[in-house]
Amino acid sequence: MTLILSNADVEAVLSMPECIAVLEDAYRELAFGRGVSRTRSDSFSETARPDALYSLKSMDGIVPKLGVGAVRINSDIVTWPKEGGNERRVKVPAAPNQRYTGLVLLFSSENGEPLAIFPDGVMQRIRVGAANALGVKYLAREDAETVGILGSGWQAGAQLMGVCAVRNIRTIRCYSPNAQNRYAFAREWSEKLGVTVTPVSSAEEALKDADIAMCATNTIDAVFFADWVKPGLHISSIKRPEVEGAAVKRADVVVLHSNDGTPLHLSTKGVTIPEKAENKGWTLAGELDFATLPTLPQLIAGLVPGRTSPDQVTCFLNNIGLGYQFAAAGSLVYKKACEQKLGRDLPTDWFTEDVHP
Repeated sequence: MTLILSNADVEAVLSMPECIAVLEDAYRELAFGRGVSRTRSDSFSETARPDALYSLKSMDGIVPKLGVGAVRINSDIVTWPKEGGNERRVKVPAAPNQRYTGLVLLFSSENGEPLAIFPDGVMQRIRVGAANALGVKYLAREDAETVGILGSGWQAGAQLMGVCAVRNIRTIRCYSPNAQNRYAFAREWSEKLGVTVTPVSSAEEALKDADIAMCATNTIDAVFFADWVKPGLHISSIKRPEVEGAAVKRADVVVLHSNDGTPLHLSTKGVTIPEKAENKGWTLAGELDFATLPTLPQLIAGLVPGRTSPDQVTCFLNNIGLGYQFAAAGSLVYKKACEQKLGRDLPTDWFTEDVHP
């Protein structure tokens, strides 16, 4: 049988500490060549909305140790509005009933069968938080206790969950250009974390005296700048463009999520992709040598050094997501969902075939 799960099912079984643990072990496997992750691909075309493009995104990976492979697929209507002076990448819930379309397909690497199918939303959020938490675990000072976070959306909450799982955080300050959002975010996460989250009126105020600077936005422009770098700081980003290239260069230790500088971008004739425009999105930080910088899997595996002194500035750029993360986290979700009898079973024969593909 093939297990069909909902986001609610995924959320019920995928905790932040467990996701951190399964990714940490899987990253070691990847560093030593015992796992594989394909470069993300984004295909674009025009759509009926004049202010939007259709995007079909996919990524995949295999974790042989866990006996699984996974494919993540997103079918999106994407816009790039301006807010707070920055251009942002915003998906539109354009599917029926104002919903988004993102799926994870989990397969057995032993016999190829489809094990589970579920939405990607909850898992993609938790795996980003877990990856950046591992960046904090291996790069931030042991005594780091103050966080300044830029962003107050869906991803920002998971970033706080992650950092609080690996460090004893006592103070959090949050800034986003939308005052209503940042105040609501501060109330919600103060209650959830048991740590006071203070909304502030500027990025500079959020980052003042912070031990850890976290970026968690949907911007395609830089939001963290070189002038804010200070000794001992750990800088954490969930997207390549968030941290100004000059700020990255001021760090003593820079670690990437992957050596892939960008996804594979494809488009129909005449389509212009805003996040590939000059000084936007994937063109920012172009002065960095993404092919040779160390990666988080290498750091976790002990193949490259991390922080060696309290005064060093460290930086983790979660520059691109990995399909491999969905295989690792998916294996955990599948195991726990089966144990707890969550989801619905459908005949595997519905998803397999008796003719040679």
